[in-house]
Amino acid sequence: MYTKEVTVQNKAGLHARPATFFIQKANEFKATVWVEKDERKVNAKSLLGVLSLGIIGGTNITIYADGADETDAVEGLVALVESGFAE
Repeated sequence: MYTKEVTVQNKAGLHARPATFFIQKANEFKATVWVEKDERKVNAKSLLGVLSLGIIGGTNITIYADGADETDAVEGLVALVESGFAE
């Protein structure tokens, strides 16, 4: 298992549009991927799961992955979050 913490950069957080980008990126990988906020962990490939976390700008989240491409999955998602979802 590979894990990394990242701060959400865009002001609006993971609302519908960036959450969709996040999920699409997570689905590019074979690894099982989770995202955690305040000790609540959800499947990073689930739109409802990610939206249910209520992630706003400035929030620290932890991304976990387990599988053959776990490092690439986490690093790819961290890079997406750090980019601010191009907003």
